[in-house]
Amino acid sequence: MSKVLIPLANGFEEIEAINIIDVLRRAEIKVYIASLDNKAGVKGAHGITVLSDIEIKDVDIDGLDMIVLPGGWGGTLALCDDKNVQNILKVMDKKNKSIGAICAAPLALHKAGVLKHNYTCYPSIEEQIREDGFFGDKAMVVEDGNVMTSRGPATAICFALQIVKKLKGQESYNLVKEALLANYCN
Repeated sequence: MSKVLIPLANGFEEIEAINIIDVLRRAEIKVYIASLDNKAGVKGAHGITVLSDIEIKDVDIDGLDMIVLPGGWGGTLALCDDKNVQNILKVMDKKNKSIGAICAAPLALHKAGVLKHNYTCYPSIEEQIREDGFFGDKAMVVEDGNVMTSRGPATAICFALQIVKKLKGQESYNLVKEALLANYCN
């Protein structure tokens, strides 16, 4: 079974995190929700609290197939500053394991030095990363090497479906996409 880590920090974007978690679990992918500290609940940007499964300091990187960072400005800044998250990103990249980020979170990939040339993110965040290689609204999801990025809340389901395709293949992607009525995703 594929295993994905989703670290959450206070201020995360709930639509992105919950959509990704839900879609991956529908595809029978094991999802670990990790908090940055010992608090069981992580409060999102719009006041929704999500319980974590594990603390980020206790993550077994070798047991993971992918890490996916949801956006949300406060959460993204915390992911940029968290030494455990930054280390996991670097180790996973070195091992050529899959890395994903949506909305503002590609900034955390950039800070870790793992963001590849081609990417997308929430509009204006590219100004803090770099404009060269930025796809903007030309694509909902951009894949470059082992890194996958997406634009924001409205692209979360399509982003999660691309993760399903990457980890479980076309058949699982088609089944989950059909059940979600997500025909607008390519």
